[in-house]
Amino acid sequence: MAYTIGVPKETVSGERLVALTPEVVLRLAKAGATINIESGAGSSAHYSDAEYEKVGGTITSRESALASDIVVKVQPPSDDEIALLKQNGAYIGFLSPLDRPQVSAALALRGTTALSMEMVPRISRAQKMDALSALSSIGGYRAVLEAATKLPKFFPLLTTAAGTVRPSNVLILGAGVAGLQAIATARRLGAKVSAYDIRDAVKEEVQSLGARFVELEIEAQDSSDSGGYAKALMEEKAKQQVELLIPTIAKSDVVISTALIPGRKAPLLISEAAVKAMADGSVIVDMAASNGGNCELTEPGQTVVRHGVTIMGGTNLPADMPVHASQLYARTLLAMLQDFTDENGFAPNEEDEVFVGSCVTRGGEVVHERVKSLLNQA
Repeated sequence: MAYTIGVPKETVSGERLVALTPEVVLRLAKAGATINIESGAGSSAHYSDAEYEKVGGTITSRESALASDIVVKVQPPSDDEIALLKQNGAYIGFLSPLDRPQVSAALALRGTTALSMEMVPRISRAQKMDALSALSSIGGYRAVLEAATKLPKFFPLLTTAAGTVRPSNVLILGAGVAGLQAIATARRLGAKVSAYDIRDAVKEEVQSLGARFVELEIEAQDSSDSGGYAKALMEEKAKQQVELLIPTIAKSDVVISTALIPGRKAPLLISEAAVKAMADGSVIVDMAASNGGNCELTEPGQTVVRHGVTIMGGTNLPADMPVHASQLYARTLLAMLQDFTDENGFAPNEEDEVFVGSCVTRGGEVVHERVKSLLNQA
């Protein structure tokens, strides 16, 4: 008997993505799975029920989608959704396990084997499953577009009969996936771009995109961990960094901050003093707003004006581009499903580095050590 994969409609406010697109449903159906899609699950991403049915999907109720053998989602499941999951079934999707470990605890009580897309190890074989990078790239692109629409200036250099318009100065804080995409996008729009990161290792990547790498006189040795994430600076160095960034921020028309460390409050990079030093009409897009923000004046989920500067604290920029965001996310889920299912359904592999790294709950327990540690501290 074919195993079932459920795709419930996302209900978190502002979320427009769908976990599986028709393209991916077609491939899974051909592999023998029955795909139970809640009616309307893809509507906000511009995928109709008819499109899913055309490729072999089954349009069903919310209860049936959540009761499937394997459930795939974008946002972490709510308590109500967890209560509807099949006992001892499987879940693959985002979980925010380091920020919301209680979700993992609830899944463990349900007997769910849960794979967290945030915890997929950053190794070569797992690149096709790297949902965070895929969506971060979209976020970086979108952040620049949002800034360009709010800034009361042109981005590019313009020469007209009435005179020359100088290009805008754009500063990117953090040169990870989102930051690099933001650099590339701002450059394509003609801005003069600078970027700062505590990791000297990314200097060449920044320069290869045509941006100037900002270097501060600050001791930041060993500022990358083995997973490729920036480590939090020690408190004294962090304060020094904030102060040293003020002159560079003050010269910028747009600042896009992307510094985010999973499971921690976003590091402060833009102080109120830095905001005050910016020109009236300048724009800050804080991509770390969901974890408190890199800017001292950010209000998560809100766009505010402080000291004449527009500060945008959007918490889900990829949701503003749901067609391609859903396509990329669905492909990372497809890669997970292909690796951890067989003709009989979900196929856990305790010998697989990706499975072990991303598995948060199994056998009625939270099995991921970092998540378990957070729960023990609570």
